[in-house]
Amino acid sequence: MNRRSAVFAIASAALATVLTACAPFGMDASKTVVMFDGKSISNWNQVGDANWRVADGMIQADKGNGFLVTKESYGDFYMTAEFWSEADTNSGFFIRMSNPTTITASNSYEVNIFDKRPNQAFGTGAIVGIAEVSPMPWAVGRWNTMEITARGTQLQVSMNGARTVDVRDGKFARGPISLQHGSGGIKFRNLLITPL
Repeated sequence: MNRRSAVFAIASAALATVLTACAPFGMDASKTVVMFDGKSISNWNQVGDANWRVADGMIQADKGNGFLVTKESYGDFYMTAEFWSEADTNSGFFIRMSNPTTITASNSYEVNIFDKRPNQAFGTGAIVGIAEVSPMPWAVGRWNTMEITARGTQLQVSMNGARTVDVRDGKFARGPISLQHGSGGIKFRNLLITPL
């Protein structure tokens, strides 16, 4: 095992321990799936022209506009991901997508990473068009942990341990999950999901 693989394994184990402590009550942590192994994005489909790549064990993009889309669909789940963003980053997670080739906030839930969004009520930590965030947590220039729980119509988002969204909405029940690059630089690591 090389050093990078060893570091990734240790980080994943540590994050899994934290998840078990913070996860929704009744979650079976043995069902947790690593969505990104630190080496390849072959388990994801690319939509758009963002320059997605793996570097230093992280998924990164800083040019173009596009998405990385899971090949699997998810209904009820608990997901956690670490991300790092720049000042002009427009990114996020789209969940329960009804159309994995044309991705918008009107055919999925968009959990935003967008500190400079003109309407900050739907900025970082919000679900665009569904649940506002107040105050908006700032993400720029540091590693952050986003937790997303979807269970039936209940949607919850937390960032760095603080709840930003707790809402009920029944528009979308199941679908793939995507990572977005709209502008700026974005990095993702330690993406884990547990079906509920």
